[in-house]
Amino acid sequence: MTYLLLIASVLLGVFLVLFLKPSQKTVRLLLAFSGAYLLSVAILHLLPEVYTDSSDNNIIGICILSGVILQSVLESFSKGAEHGHIHIHTNGKTFPRLLFISLCVHAFSEGLPIHHSGENLLWAIIVHKIPIAIILTIFLVNSNFSKKTIGIFLSVFALMSPLGVLLSNKIIFFELYSSEITALIIGIFFHISTIILFESSENHNFNLHKFLAIITGILLTIFTL
Repeated sequence: MTYLLLIASVLLGVFLVLFLKPSQKTVRLLLAFSGAYLLSVAILHLLPEVYTDSSDNNIIGICILSGVILQSVLESFSKGAEHGHIHIHTNGKTFPRLLFISLCVHAFSEGLPIHHSGENLLWAIIVHKIPIAIILTIFLVNSNFSKKTIGIFLSVFALMSPLGVLLSNKIIFFELYSSEITALIIGIFFHISTIILFESSENHNFNLHKFLAIITGILLTIFTL
């Protein structure tokens, strides 16, 4: 079921673009909600878990900081796609390989701790993937890539998180270092979610709708833990 839900989250994003054509405002609200939900799960669920399971808190802290740095590096290639902004100009002929590789690495890494961290993390990733899939699909369609290219891109992207879950179940390395890997992912989530939340306000003006989306994401996490 975990594999199907992760794939379905990407397919839902694609479906929304192709058939419902969500407005930019709607996508921004989804991003704000997903960022708040992601950050809340990281703070309320994942952080206590990794510090409880690990015997070396310093290593956990280093792994979290490493996750922040890793995501910064990935975003230098993906141009911000993980938090809702793709700053790449293409004529539909040059395939954005670095964007593709970066997003796949990011999606794969997200799947690694799901086996050990349970449903809270799973739903956080699903909520995060839907608006990202929407933005990615809009980018690919507007870039005039062929339907085949778009289909391959999105299919591989959809399969990367399930692949991370599968390998974490099969390879002993991921079992032995599950706390450190989860800490690394926490750092990635911190980087992504804070950027989403900080960028959610235009010209530093108070936006009631986005504020409510953020509060909803936080409250949903609190009441479902």
